[in-house]
Amino acid sequence: MKNPEGNNHSDPVSEFILLGFPYIWEVQIFLFSLFSVIYVLTLTGNLCIICAVWWDHHLHTPMYILLANFSFLELWYVTSTVPNMLANFLSETKTISFSGCFLQFYFFFSMGTTETFILSAMAFDRYLAICRPLHYPTVMTVQRCIRLGACCWLCGFSCFLLPVYLISQLPFCGPNTIDHFLCDPGPLMKLSCVPAPATEIICATFNSVLIFSTFLFITSSYTLVIRAVLRVPSAEGRQKAFSTCGSHLAVVSLFYGSIMVMYVSPTAGNPAGIQKMVTLFYSVMTPLFNPLIYSLRNKEMKEALRKLFKSVIFVQRKPLKN
Repeated sequence: MKNPEGNNHSDPVSEFILLGFPYIWEVQIFLFSLFSVIYVLTLTGNLCIICAVWWDHHLHTPMYILLANFSFLELWYVTSTVPNMLANFLSETKTISFSGCFLQFYFFFSMGTTETFILSAMAFDRYLAICRPLHYPTVMTVQRCIRLGACCWLCGFSCFLLPVYLISQLPFCGPNTIDHFLCDPGPLMKLSCVPAPATEIICATFNSVLIFSTFLFITSSYTLVIRAVLRVPSAEGRQKAFSTCGSHLAVVSLFYGSIMVMYVSPTAGNPAGIQKMVTLFYSVMTPLFNPLIYSLRNKEMKEALRKLFKSVIFVQRKPLKN
């Protein structure tokens, strides 16, 4: 499988080795246990938000519909990497097929792209609600919100087709070891048998335009929101608005702060250890933090979750009384 030194004409690579975290066995078991717990907590937290929005009719509003979309996205976002990472902790070979690697690459980064669009839609929703309150009910109806969410998903899964196609067409003839826990474009391009500066520039430009355009849109929206909130005469009104926007801004800061480090210049030569830690943070830890951020800072969400838990406990106890 590995390419002999100086030979660029060996058989093409049919699988990759995801090196992951090459520690001793005891540390691998500890990491497997740790990330298994994080994965279960992430699924549980985001499912609770989805169920709360689904069951509580008071939350059938554009803001919470977008939030449920966001939580649904986070479920699949973390699932695109963590199960394979957990399997590699217990695997001796740590291999992934060529097609499996590029499928993971496509789904992971498509969902990351979708996240930037949904965060932008959430910022736009808050801008309309706070800066254009009289027009908000007619502009942001539930039907339009659903269409907006669907558009975010469609655009997110369409945008990354070109980078995935370009990188998949590069010749891979060995070595086939990726010093990462997922199929990331930077390490993948480094394994190409021939330099691909054009592909690197296209991918870097694509990432920069996507990240900075959505980030500027979000920051511009919240700048206008904050200016409008500061004009609100009621202290209670200001506090409620800041509480909602504060949750959104916290999530935006966590997500964009980490992806800007990684993907604005994907081949800038960041050490592999730093790449893994930053990717681990935004791909595994932020989906865990997001339900906590939204539920702890939002009174309506806390009340909906309280009702949800009470109804679940009631359903569980009811057969016992019979």
